[in-house]
Amino acid sequence: MNAPFAIPAHAPAPAPATKPLALSLAGVDLLAEPSGALWWPAERTLVVADLHFEKGAAFARRGTLLPPYDTRATLATLAALIERLAPARVVALGDSFHDADGAEQIGHDDAERLAMLVAHQDWIWIAGNHDPAPGPALGGRIVPDALRLGPLTLRHEAARDTAPGELSGHFHPKAGISIHGRRLTCRCFVADDRRVILPAFGAYAGGLDVRDPAIADLFPNGFAAYLAGKTRLTMVPFPKAPDAQRPLPFDEVETVRTDR
Repeated sequence: MNAPFAIPAHAPAPAPATKPLALSLAGVDLLAEPSGALWWPAERTLVVADLHFEKGAAFARRGTLLPPYDTRATLATLAALIERLAPARVVALGDSFHDADGAEQIGHDDAERLAMLVAHQDWIWIAGNHDPAPGPALGGRIVPDALRLGPLTLRHEAARDTAPGELSGHFHPKAGISIHGRRLTCRCFVADDRRVILPAFGAYAGGLDVRDPAIADLFPNGFAAYLAGKTRLTMVPFPKAPDAQRPLPFDEVETVRTDR
């Protein structure tokens, strides 16, 4: 007698391994993650910028309809990162909520999941221009301006004059590149020996071209952009140039400017 037919079981394919890229700032060894987060191993501190929870809901209130899943997608990425790295501390560098009502607009399930993440480590919300008073109901500590951790200063927006060791967000840096006829637009870290600007972590975050004066003028001696792919980062140098005609990495750099 033939055995009954059965559908063979297949284990889910493992997620591809990510490869962070090492950075050094003010004597501190950091790891830039392809997700857009920054990991400080010695302090078990995870830094993320511009989560922009409930951006889709904010747009809907203004009549622009987007699929309302950005908060859930951002939370899923953040939760996976926290599970993998097991940080003792998480610092959100401002604009964690897209507007002042963002914390109250989060759906029940997403709010519960976020509150559980916040409760399991020292969680610090730095205020941003979109969320000057992040929702205390979700837990964590609120820092209204800048946070000092050892030799590093963490704030929402880069200061024009700062000592070496600044981490910030706000600008949602991106660069568009064309490689052998294929055009890609990537979120990126922007760094020199004084500061690192993190890319936006949020699912619906737009971006600003790294050559825009708002970013480039913060790096008078040039900078490196670390373009984030799915599993790895690629460093692209932007040397100091006397005018707007900065050297173009690879074949071409495309101007990218979308909503921040």
